[in-house]
Amino acid sequence: MNGEIRRVVVTGLGAITPVGNSVSEAWASLTEGRCGIGPITLFDTADFKAKLDAEVKDFNPRDYMEKAETLRSDRYAQYAIAAATQAVEESGVIGTLPPERIAVYFGTGIGGIQTFQTETKKLLDRGPSRVSPFFVPMMIANMASGMIAIRYNCQGAAMPSVTACASGSNAIGEALRVIRHGYADAVITGGAEAAITESGVAGFVNMQALSTATDPNAASLPFDKRRAGFVIGEGAGALVLEEYEHAKARGARIYAEITGYGSTCDAYHITAPRPDADGGRRAMVEAMDESGYKDSDTVYINAHGTGTPLNDKAETLAIKTALGEEAARRAYISSTKSMTGHMLGAAGAIEAIACIKTLETGIIAPTINLLESDPDCDLNYCPNTAVKADITLALSNSLGFGGHNACLAFRRI
Repeated sequence: MNGEIRRVVVTGLGAITPVGNSVSEAWASLTEGRCGIGPITLFDTADFKAKLDAEVKDFNPRDYMEKAETLRSDRYAQYAIAAATQAVEESGVIGTLPPERIAVYFGTGIGGIQTFQTETKKLLDRGPSRVSPFFVPMMIANMASGMIAIRYNCQGAAMPSVTACASGSNAIGEALRVIRHGYADAVITGGAEAAITESGVAGFVNMQALSTATDPNAASLPFDKRRAGFVIGEGAGALVLEEYEHAKARGARIYAEITGYGSTCDAYHITAPRPDADGGRRAMVEAMDESGYKDSDTVYINAHGTGTPLNDKAETLAIKTALGEEAARRAYISSTKSMTGHMLGAAGAIEAIACIKTLETGIIAPTINLLESDPDCDLNYCPNTAVKADITLALSNSLGFGGHNACLAFRRI
């Protein structure tokens, strides 16, 4: 550690999502405006007000893990392992660095809630002797990062980020700082979530956070006047971040440079955003400043855009106050949650990947089903069809319960 600020690039990507179980599948779905929302199939919803979710489909953990390992891991950790495996295999970084120079920073908002629910029911119905000896390691929120580190012998720090809906973004941002300041040369990072359970959905419904719509195309409605709650999603996104000179020297494929990160707290309310959106604004400004933002930049923002009344209004205000009114109106904005639902702790990672693919392809995924404009949400949200643009700076916003705000910034290299 010599005080030098090192450049950091992305050399591997992986995705398990409601719209595809690889980056190529998911990106094709997002740019084509395919909706991954449908009826909840993971449990009986007869007594539930919310009937829709965005589930991962056709996922087989045995494609990535031995049978014994699947039996000892929660679904959120299985998604994390799968996405991380894709990213690591693509990057080729393992074996090019000493193990102690590779870290793992992987986020989750909730962790093993399915395991918690299953084992608690055993305890109540059948007594303490029936609780699995794997209950605790399957449930805890650090286990995805621990399992990834074990798999790839990563002996640097292995840390979770647990900041609700900002977890994936905070994990990536903290991984950036670890490499920038010399504590590691590569980090496997991202986020995972699998909270579509009876207890998870009941909790979100009863706090009036979820959409109760029954039409998949009228449920997740970011920035639309009709919006009335988010649709719960699941999955994982993974990125391999690497010090630029090392990546270049070994001839790695470089997707993009991660150039900025802002992390703030509203310090206002456990679920509601600050009405003046100042926490979100400051996170964006921090990321933009680190990225050398100029008025001449063509900006894309993958918005947090949950489809809740308060969030979308506050985020629109944050964008306006961060960029200035004129630049905000020039920016391209979209919410891919209109297709993936809200993947909670995985959302920031998948949305960071969307930013990277936008820089790579010049295609902006749309905000689908945006049909009725809201005077409080009056920016360019790229409604309904993909847009082509030569983006020079891509920002990914994540805003979590507890007042956590994170913004990641990417540029082409």
